[in-house]
Amino acid sequence: MPVTVADVDAASVRLAGVISETPLQYNERLSAATGAEIWLKREDLQPVRSYKIRGAYNLIAQLSDAERAAGVIAASAGNHGQGVAMACAALGIAGRIFVPSTTPRQKRDRMRHFGREFVELVVVGDSYDESSAAAEEAAAASGSTIVPAFDDARTIAGQGTVAKETVEQLGREPDRMILPVGGGGLLAGSLVWLAARSPHTAITAVEPTGAACMAAAMDAGRPTSLGRIDTFVDGAAVRRAGDVTFAIASRHAPRLLSVPEGAICSEMLSLYQSDGIIAEPAGALATASLRLDPPRRGELVVAVISGGNNDVSRYAEIVERSLLYEGRKHYFLVSFPQEPGALRRFLDEVLGPEDDITHFEYVKRSNRDVGPALVGIELGDPASLPELLVRIERSPIKAEPVDPDSPFYRFML
Repeated sequence: MPVTVADVDAASVRLAGVISETPLQYNERLSAATGAEIWLKREDLQPVRSYKIRGAYNLIAQLSDAERAAGVIAASAGNHGQGVAMACAALGIAGRIFVPSTTPRQKRDRMRHFGREFVELVVVGDSYDESSAAAEEAAAASGSTIVPAFDDARTIAGQGTVAKETVEQLGREPDRMILPVGGGGLLAGSLVWLAARSPHTAITAVEPTGAACMAAAMDAGRPTSLGRIDTFVDGAAVRRAGDVTFAIASRHAPRLLSVPEGAICSEMLSLYQSDGIIAEPAGALATASLRLDPPRRGELVVAVISGGNNDVSRYAEIVERSLLYEGRKHYFLVSFPQEPGALRRFLDEVLGPEDDITHFEYVKRSNRDVGPALVGIELGDPASLPELLVRIERSPIKAEPVDPDSPFYRFML
């Protein structure tokens, strides 16, 4: 295999004094909910708020003098770029980081902060894959070294130190380790180390439903590009799994699981409100999977919180996606008679005692008998939706549910 357990051990030595040994914390909320013993590996507490510094520094630190002089280039959705930026500044190496336009501003600002005068940020493309293609072209033209986010043996070995550090902190083999997956670097490195040093530990690899590239690769028997991806989970929104990461994953065959973006949003809110943890979407992937794939009672499970670079401006969308996923939020197009008291009549006839209007858009038309309104209703209990629909059907005021799969519905998000 392209990566060995010795490579991961060597990376651990190389990273000593550069990265933080992040805490391994027992989580009471998830343990009580599952009946298992759930521990969180807090990679969101790295200086760059993600584990990506491990792989980036491990690769860049091994460059020759000539390679260092030529500089480095990387493509990133945000977290890898911060790791590259910090490594460039620490080692005094010039770097250019290519990021897609979907990368949150907060992550862009952090890259500039860590890279200081050593790093130039280049915004190009709408996805990680487009930025990656531009980075490869720039590297070929300049002679700079590409620092892959996941598909390089040195990057993979660095990411694998997460598993090594976790087991050493725990003092025993965990029954299961749950890892988020984008391109597969953390997964591949952890698989290599755990297979050799913690062979009784099962692995669950978790991808966002909208960008499950590793599952697609496993189904096809080789890495394959997804036709369309949902970029909401920006830290794991990868169209194609890596060749090296796929080779390692296919050999060790971890359990693969995909989690809907709405479930990830619900878990992000629980992490924040109950545990005081600010996780980005990719950072909540591992713990979100516990709702869909609960562990056995008494099982000792470690879930990796992979990143905490979340832009506060995204929380409105996160709350909205969570409410929609949990069945609490629904939209309707309502045809109101253009007469006094129509809205009050609708509220009295349709809403339940714990329901609430959370969105209302209406424009009065003087030349029409009725006027359409877009109404968002938040239910006190998701299970009460059938009763709400019955009351809407019985009301003389006509209301049409907005299909969640319609383009109009996506416009609301």
